[in-house]
Amino acid sequence: MMKRRVVITGIGVISPVGNTRDEFWNALCNGKNGAGTVTFFDVSAFSSKVDAEVKNFDPSRHINSKEVKRMERFVQFAVVAAREAFGDSGLSLETSDPNRMGVLIGSGIGGLKIIEDQYRNYLEKGPSRISPFIIPMMIVNMAPGQVSISLGLKGPNSCVATACASGGHAIGDAFKIVQRGDADVMVTGGTEACITPLGFGGFCAIKALTTRNDDPLHACRPFDRDRDGFLMGEGAGILILEEYEHARKRGASIYAEMVGYGMSGDAYHMTAPDPDGDGGVRCMAACVADAGLKPEQVDYINAHGTSTPLNDKIETVAIKRVFKDHARKLCVSSTKSMTGHLLGAAGGVEFIASVLAIKHGIVPPTINYQYPDPECDLDYVPNEARKQLICVALSNSLGFGGHNVTLAVKKI
Repeated sequence: MMKRRVVITGIGVISPVGNTRDEFWNALCNGKNGAGTVTFFDVSAFSSKVDAEVKNFDPSRHINSKEVKRMERFVQFAVVAAREAFGDSGLSLETSDPNRMGVLIGSGIGGLKIIEDQYRNYLEKGPSRISPFIIPMMIVNMAPGQVSISLGLKGPNSCVATACASGGHAIGDAFKIVQRGDADVMVTGGTEACITPLGFGGFCAIKALTTRNDDPLHACRPFDRDRDGFLMGEGAGILILEEYEHARKRGASIYAEMVGYGMSGDAYHMTAPDPDGDGGVRCMAACVADAGLKPEQVDYINAHGTSTPLNDKIETVAIKRVFKDHARKLCVSSTKSMTGHLLGAAGGVEFIASVLAIKHGIVPPTINYQYPDPECDLDYVPNEARKQLICVALSNSLGFGGHNVTLAVKKI
């Protein structure tokens, strides 16, 4: 079967370093850090006290105030970012068939805050005081559901929940939907907003978070020798994937072409990656093969790069196994060093960073890289953005449960 070409024609971002595409990209290019002390609740009893929160986000500027009250924060992020992406694309329901335009958005955890709030209501006031909106607000599929309602899109509509790989899997699945002809346009990406006492405390309990509490701006340090855990963040990254001829005929501005999607499972451990990097190896190799590329054609990898001791070492091992001698010529950076780890939204935001790196010929840096780790010995674009022609980029996302996803994009 002939595979249709798929291009990116719109981008929308809500992130700890900026709430629009341009704010986000300028922040990455300038090494801006989104870290700070947790403000959402009292963290005095928690082992970690730092995070990367979205700042100055006012959903009422984009969504009717009545509807805002019926959307959890992760859904608000998705709707606002999707509206930016749709507007950026220049698409219109007057000239494109809404039945051929769909939505596929991932979220790893979904509406945790309303569960906590409503359980407190139940304990204090009884079952009669449980909100009738708890179910439609908490479920992860409400992100694509509300986006489709907001934009009037009636094509394929689905959701992915694969922990920190959710955004990446959503984009990959949407890519295949357009590629095989089941839709002409897909609004896709990831969204997350679960910095709550239970969400944050749960990650503290498994000792996944950084405890560099006295220095939040240097807490997230991917691939650095002194990394000690990830910085929990929130946000959304949403893109418009469009069939190439559909985009060309309407004169759309095209960022880049999406060309490959690979995924695999570690079958190893609930939370730890396979120590040989086997899942990542198979995932990246599958993506490169799906794209019809050779490993040596890849210029840049936006790494999962969480700033945890295991992930960064094992992802480095996997990259070297796939790319062999070419691994030393690759640019590899972790934009989590600036945004923190956006969990289910990470794949969306980081794929956008990869697309913009190709579009602008700039590789975003890995900031806070101070002390080289002998087990992490690739070119991580330390501390400063680099001007460089990028023709092919990969974006990696790995999730608890052993979920791995790699996306490939190239210059058009």
